[in-house]
Amino acid sequence: MPLHIPPAPAPASRTVLTALGSPTAVREARTPSLRDTQGPLTAELPLPVHVLDRITPAGTSATRLAGWRFLIRCHERAVAAAETRLTPDGWAFSHFFEGPYVTATERALRQAETMPGSYQPRLLSVPELYMLTLWLHGDFTADGTQGHLAATDLLVPLAPAPPGIAAHRPHRVAELLPVLTHRLAPAATPLLGSPA
Repeated sequence: MPLHIPPAPAPASRTVLTALGSPTAVREARTPSLRDTQGPLTAELPLPVHVLDRITPAGTSATRLAGWRFLIRCHERAVAAAETRLTPDGWAFSHFFEGPYVTATERALRQAETMPGSYQPRLLSVPELYMLTLWLHGDFTADGTQGHLAATDLLVPLAPAPPGIAAHRPHRVAELLPVLTHRLAPAATPLLGSPA
């Protein structure tokens, strides 16, 4: 399937490129794979990172845009990622990082390219479950900064996924959200007679 990657805001891209070109920023990053890489580094595949703060049996709240994530490549391989965030002064570089979500994101994007249909790739974080998914949004002409989960959108949990949820298996939103709702711990209820 063709993936229609939304364009990142120009200031977000500039901050990542500036940080990537800064020997101090790269040297001080807690990413050994980035510091030890030999060869040119490029920032590619910018994906908006949305956060789903609440999942309830009645449905979901709208997502909120938390930042943009760029895969940092060297010699055709993702070695790290760069994150940006929105500040009162505009987009700013946040940090470099490495780890399993970098390779899982790259794998999920390759997997998505082989599926039928056209989608806009995004990342969706579900903090309540410590879960990150590749969100394949069906309206590939949409503004990547706005987002409501459509029932027919696909979510591909990235590894490591929460126990009982298969990583790298695409799920329709309408199928996965009820499962996630049941995974959440119920809110603690105060005992009768105890202070609330």
